Amino acid sequence: MTIEQLPFPGEWQIESAALLADTIVGRVYDVTLAGGENAVVKHLKPKALEDSLRGADFLTWRDGVGCVKLLARSGTMLLMEHAGKTTLRDHLLSHGDRDATRIAANVLLDYHRPSDSPPPASLQPLSRYFASLFAKAERDRRDSRAGPYAAAATIAEALLADQRDIRPLHGDLHHENIMHGPRGWLIIDPVGLIGDAALDVANMFSNPLDRFDLTRDEERIADMTEVFAKTLARDVRTILRYAFAYGCLSAAWHDEDGNAEDRDNELAVAAAIRNVLRQA
Repeated sequence: MTIEQLPFPGEWQIESAALLADTIVGRVYDVTLAGGENAVVKHLKPKALEDSLRGADFLTWRDGVGCVKLLARSGTMLLMEHAGKTTLRDHLLSHGDRDATRIAANVLLDYHRPSDSPPPASLQPLSRYFASLFAKAERDRRDSRAGPYAAAATIAEALLADQRDIRPLHGDLHHENIMHGPRGWLIIDPVGLIGDAALDVANMFSNPLDRFDLTRDEERIADMTEVFAKTLARDVRTILRYAFAYGCLSAAWHDEDGNAEDRDNELAVAAAIRNVLRQA
């Protein structure tokens, strides 16, 4: 497909484009602008459109603070700063997991910095974010089915009733959503939530997704908890409770999609987190 056939807005003055990825969220292009500047275009698909548009609102609000800059938007297309080619996963492979966790903690502090502008009204509250976990737990209770979902839902309900340090959140922070480029380490692809800051580190425990040697390692879980608890000035049990609740929420999403393999992988991580929580 030539550049003329791609549906980029003319005012963006894109001179060349190469497809980087084609995912359920959207097609991602590495583009060159008329002035020679590199950028990224994301052409959003319907499946995750609501999350992606909330994420775009988050990027607009942050205006480059700790995150990639949103340069322009047109319908379901986003033109963004090029955040670089090195992911935190790449850094983990070359410098180790503990250094990667340290970087994630610093990036979190950066994009969590206060803003003089009010947050977007579109950001999703955590009560809605956890809806799939609550629904799964209710089905299990109704069917007298034992499992972790009911326990996770009870923990989530208690956490959400007592949220602290409420602020806009990335909502999907992990090793491939943290990139290094000319402006240093930045986040990409936020889903745009608002709620307790401790939720924003929960997904880190499940990642990298294929590194079961890390994600199910209870010593690693405990070490990460200490780092994030210190970063957020919170107690370790709160960090672990959010991580356990999130792991079961992610499993519930996979269950809805009929993806038994990824569901069970998430439940294995959640079980390891729960074991650390019991000893905390």
